[in-house]
Amino acid sequence: MEEFLRRATELLASFLAVTIVLTLHEFAHAFVAYKCGDPTAKWSGRLTLNPLKHFDLFGLIAFTLVGFGWAKPVPINPNNFKKYRLGLGLTASAGIVMNYIMAFLFYPLLLVVVNFMPEIPFLTKFLYYLTLCLYSHNLSFCVFNLLPLHPLDGFRIVEATSKHHGRVYQFLRQYGQWILFGLIAESLLCRVFVDFGIYQMDWFDLLGWIMQFATKYLGFPILAIWGLAFGMPVSELWGLLAW
Repeated sequence: MEEFLRRATELLASFLAVTIVLTLHEFAHAFVAYKCGDPTAKWSGRLTLNPLKHFDLFGLIAFTLVGFGWAKPVPINPNNFKKYRLGLGLTASAGIVMNYIMAFLFYPLLLVVVNFMPEIPFLTKFLYYLTLCLYSHNLSFCVFNLLPLHPLDGFRIVEATSKHHGRVYQFLRQYGQWILFGLIAESLLCRVFVDFGIYQMDWFDLLGWIMQFATKYLGFPILAIWGLAFGMPVSELWGLLAW
């Protein structure tokens, strides 16, 4: 029973965190696109903080369970941008920037819960998992969307900053979605084997390795800055991120 309650608490916290992470990410895309001259997202009802307007059911479930997923893409018409390439680049990077800023702002809440909140049955554990997920999900979604695979934001940034769309660009545009689905499926399969005790399969989780490597180095400045503010060494802060 205790294990069931712990797992239920984790899933609820993860779901609430994903709701916030995906909503802020997609709102950022819509807001920046509108400011750059394209009202398409606003006309489509996506310039809102209502999470129901942004959810993709399967992406939401995947994100809640395994830590990376997707939302419904915000519709844009780059031809409406006042400056085409600049508008495209700013809109593509808006969600990534938003998630990184949110990871930075949510991390001290985790430190407050760990260091200053008294032990209250259920509530303390729930707030720990929630603040942990708000930090980790924001950072992982930031990293996930940096992958230069169509239709992720990383591909749109490449599209906006590259003057010549050569063979590599065309390959990523045509096959990027299938490569991405393949990586996700392979990662999920490896996790299933690990859950059944075949821990060696963790070595073959390609997407997992990419995410772990990138989140570690992108997360280091956040931990270093707040570590200085709270007077805690970075090595101790890494320990707080272990479930």
